[in-house]
Amino acid sequence: MSETMQAVEITQPGGPEVLHLTTRPRPEARAGEVVIRLAWAGVNRPDALQRAGLYAPPPGASDLPGLEGAGEIVEIGAGVSGWQLGDQVCALLPGGGYAEYVATPAAHCLPVPAGMGLREAACLPETFFTVWSNVFGRGGLKGGERFLVHGGSSGIGTTAIQLAHAFGARVFATAGSPEKCRVCEDLGAERAINYREADFVEVLKAEGGADLILDMVGGDYLPRNIRALADDGRLVQIAFLQGPKVELNFAQVMMRRLTITGSTLRPQSDLAKARIAEGLRAEVWPLLEAGRVAPVMDSEFPLAEAAAAHARMESSAHIGKIVLRIA
Repeated sequence: MSETMQAVEITQPGGPEVLHLTTRPRPEARAGEVVIRLAWAGVNRPDALQRAGLYAPPPGASDLPGLEGAGEIVEIGAGVSGWQLGDQVCALLPGGGYAEYVATPAAHCLPVPAGMGLREAACLPETFFTVWSNVFGRGGLKGGERFLVHGGSSGIGTTAIQLAHAFGARVFATAGSPEKCRVCEDLGAERAINYREADFVEVLKAEGGADLILDMVGGDYLPRNIRALADDGRLVQIAFLQGPKVELNFAQVMMRRLTITGSTLRPQSDLAKARIAEGLRAEVWPLLEAGRVAPVMDSEFPLAEAAAAHARMESSAHIGKIVLRIA
């Protein structure tokens, strides 16, 4: 193995053009870690936030962007069991995914689902960890409940629709075009609401209100989400594309016994992420291997064209996941 590797770094805070190909030392596995030779890496909104200077890596993490990928284990650190050299895995990464090699806690790796290629597997960790922990963990979604996900054609949205549908919920989604709405309904949404043409609040109220809403928009969606919830409903917030500050009448929250919660994935402890991985392996990986759930793929770019991948993501024209081809 080479002592160095190709990687894409953030040269300074800014737009996609600040992403540049560089050479870095290859990481080594510390205790509890593995090193993966990456074949593919997923591109996610937090990568763009980090690039813009708005989402700093946690202490000790790589400064390189990239929170998920798939490839082959080439080094195993002290105290690691359950994995062998040559195993093909996908993994949630603390950072460093835009590179030929990455080190990550072994407990954050999952086997590539049977029948799935590395390209698709690279798209699983960030979105599936996020959806599983927020929709089913924090949100407590149950079969038969009415579930609304905003941004239904995004990587998070396409994952949430499929998993909620697979576990028996009634799924509603918002999206910004007829094509995107069709994709949401094909994935299992009972109704996809084109937010440019219809008010999701009125649609959900007519159904009795949402028992659970997963939102990454924020801004003026926050009070509208409160109105769209059923009594005893839950709102789970995972991002703020329109900003985190808004005026909200909390009397509604009290009178209707609503719950507002949320989380971000990256700052959570290694143990918390390991527990999410265990839940996914037990409950969700069988669905992937049976073909009942699959990542929706949008486009691929070579590692050297990471800037173009970011521009594609930030245009919001994409449906599903964008990946970088590394190997």
